[in-house]
Order: sequence, then C-alpha cells, then structure tokens
Amino acid sequence: MPINLQDVQKANQVVDKFIKKTETEFSQSCSKLVGTNIFLKFENLQMTGSFKIRGATNKIYHLSPEEKKCGVVASSAGNHAQGVALAAARQGVNAKIVMPVKAPLVKTMATRGYGAEVVLHGNFYDEAYERALEIEKNEKRVFVHPYDDPLVIAGQGTIALEILKTVPDIDSVVVPIGGGGLISGIATVMKELRPQCRIFGVQSEGAKSMEESFRQKKLVQLNQFTSTIADGIAVKKVSANMLNHYILKLVDDVVTVSEDEIAESIVFLMERAKTIVEGSGAVGLAAAQKLQGRLGKKCCVILSGGNIDSNIVAKVIERGLKKKGRLTHIQVAVEDAPGMLSQLTKAIAEQHANIIQVIHDRTTDGLYLGETAIEFILETSNFEQIELLKKSFSKIGRVL
Repeated sequence: MPINLQDVQKANQVVDKFIKKTETEFSQSCSKLVGTNIFLKFENLQMTGSFKIRGATNKIYHLSPEEKKCGVVASSAGNHAQGVALAAARQGVNAKIVMPVKAPLVKTMATRGYGAEVVLHGNFYDEAYERALEIEKNEKRVFVHPYDDPLVIAGQGTIALEILKTVPDIDSVVVPIGGGGLISGIATVMKELRPQCRIFGVQSEGAKSMEESFRQKKLVQLNQFTSTIADGIAVKKVSANMLNHYILKLVDDVVTVSEDEIAESIVFLMERAKTIVEGSGAVGLAAAQKLQGRLGKKCCVILSGGNIDSNIVAKVIERGLKKKGRLTHIQVAVEDAPGMLSQLTKAIAEQHANIIQVIHDRTTDGLYLGETAIEFILETSNFEQIELLKKSFSKIGRVL
C-alpha cells in the first residue's frame, strides 16, 4: 500500500532526532534566472551531504531488535550509502554497503568513514543492487532499499513538511528522480496538504528511464545507458510499484536535462547561490529553466545532494563556463617569427579577455612550412566577445 500523510508525520517525529532541518530559502539570483520566485531547499547541506539519511534513519529505527542484531545491507551510487552508514552507526547497527566500481571516490571514502563496510561491485547501481540482494540472503541481513520501501519514502517526505512550514503557499516543487523515493514522499505530502501544488520530476537525458515510463505510462527499461554527471539519479530499471502507485498518480510531469545544462547549473549555484551541489543536486535548477510559465508564483527547487568529487569539479566548471561563453579555446596559425605572440596578446588585451593558458605547437596537422600554432585558453565575458577575438586573430593569422 502507498504511504499517506500520517506515515510521513510519524517519520518526522523519528528523523527529527537525527537529522538537520535544512533551510528553505528564497534565491534572488535563481528567481531572476528562471523568471519566478525560486526557493532552494538545501539538502546538499544535510548530514552526509544529501537527503538520503532521512529515509535510512526511519527504516533502521523501525527494525526489530533481532533485525538490528543481524545488521543491514544496502546498494547505492553513493548518497544512500552514506545515509545508511551514518543512520546505522548512530543506532548501533552493523552496515555493509555495495557500491558501483565507478562510484565517486569521495562517496566511497565517506561511507567507510561513517563506519560501514564497502563492497565495490558492477558499473551501475542495478548491478550493485543484485549483489546486495545476494548478501542479504547469505548473511541474513536486512536490506535497506534506496527508494522502494514505505518507511524510506516516508522519511524522504519529511522534506515537504519543512518546505510547507517555510512557504505554505508554494505553487510547485521541482524534484530530481532516480528510483523515485524522494519525489514520491514529497508528492504524497503536497497533494494532501496543498493539492494545487504541481510536482515536477527531472532526470538526466542519459538516464531517463522514469521519464520514458511516465510518458508511455508503462515500465520502460533503457537499452542504452550513458554516463552522466548526475550519477546519483542514474537508474536503469524502473520499479513498477514506484511508477504505478506514486509517479503516475501524484507527479504532474517529468522532464530531462542535458549534461551541459547540469554543468551550467552547478556553476551558477556555486557562483550565485554560494553553494556546492553534485550533478543530481543541480538538475532541479536546470529543469526549472525549461519549465518557465508552468511553475506558478512560488517554486521550490530541491538541491538533493552536495557530494561532488573534487577531481571532477574543475571539469564541470570548465564545461559550465564554456556553455555560457565565459571560457574558450582558440588556436591560431601564425608566422613562426618574433613578435607574433605579442600581437596576439595585444589583441586579447584590447578585448579585455584574460589568458588562462598558452600552448605552442609546431607539429599540428595543416600548418604551412614556417608557421606555428598558438592555442589560447581564455576567460571571456560572452559569446560576442569570443567572436570579436576570432576576428582580431584572423587579421594576424589563421584561426584553426
């Protein structure tokens, strides 16, 4: 049976003792970007760096003494792993977590740091899930599902109670979807306490199993599954229970966003909202921009997680800046003679761009004898400035 409002209210009494009540704050910069009043729910600042500790805490709390003695097992791309690890440790329960081999290092290290044993298995969540079920059977542990469990869903739904306490007249909520536990819990509360509130789900274009299933109103399993920086919501196979009992009944629409749009949102939130989010935490803002005109006067965007690997932050920033025309690579073939670099840098200074890196290459294909290629990585203001730079360079050499 699907959960109801009372289940979430009971869960709130439990998790209130263990979690942080994160802020729901109005964002002027995001409001200007989207075109309506945007409130950000900072679950990226939650304990363990994501909302997952809410559901995990509620589930483990309700285990019998015998079940707690046997321990728990879970499968996760990272955030559920940390939530289960900390929730179990705080309640004196042994935890074993199966994570994909490609799970971000920051998440595997943090999971171990919270006291859980980590088992790396498979390339995607679904493969880790199958291994966790084997451990459940062989070791008699209790499996803590990341989303398809009423106690977990109820725990995640406590976010909606906090949103309504701050913004009781909210018109819409944009929620990342992986397996669907977060959006199901939030939608359950909203549709009972504020039925006019619209619930929008968002997935990455590279992992849109729930979006396809929502459109076709039946289970759809992806034949192709591409890598995505929103790894926290990358799920191949949709749960029939989540789709039929929650998503199709409670969610108003599901949209997808591209990798570039996710990267751009990460950068925007970093620069303007002064907060760090992972890919799955940024998809809501990316989607809100696509949903302009459908969000009402007040919209809450869930920043679901902030556990981004420091090794990919630079790549994400670079991708986001390129998408906005604030970073560019330009290669110019010029005469291999004294003074050519000076002419190019003078042109850059005249356009008020900033040089990040300069690379000389005399072996690039397509160069004439006596030419050298100079590549600039430049910090720019917009795409118009980039075009002006290329025009200036073309007067000195050949833009490659």
